[in-house]
Amino acid sequence: MSRAFVKETAESAAPPERMVEEGPNPVTPEGMQQIDGHITRLEAAMRDESNVLLRETLARDLRYWTIRKSTAEIAQPIADGTVAFGSTVTVERKGRKQIFRIVGVDEADAAKGMISFHAPLAKAVMGAKTGDIIEADEPLGEMEVTEVR
Repeated sequence: MSRAFVKETAESAAPPERMVEEGPNPVTPEGMQQIDGHITRLEAAMRDESNVLLRETLARDLRYWTIRKSTAEIAQPIADGTVAFGSTVTVERKGRKQIFRIVGVDEADAAKGMISFHAPLAKAVMGAKTGDIIEADEPLGEMEVTEVR
């Protein structure tokens, strides 16, 4: 029988590679610290892990974070009050106040108010200043930028 039709077991299959975005990888200073922390943690885990499959997974994750670090560009927020990467922004929309910080892809955590610079909300407010009214497509709708830090 041909080997092409033999099912590989999950126990012997290497983990799939993690997708790495092409293009710029802007990060905040805190984001760079997070990347360094992931690398340190994974290197330590690799030294202590004897399970071959777990080592493969750790090695895959270490490759991912090493690539992310090599492409990382630390971006500082613009101090002139313009919404940019790294800014903390307060907007009022649909009768409620929303505060978020625009960060890199790997830093994004909506539960903590950290949104990726690729997110529609971040894209909508980039370049705005306090007092600007933005007309965005639904579901965002109209919003007013009330503070930029």
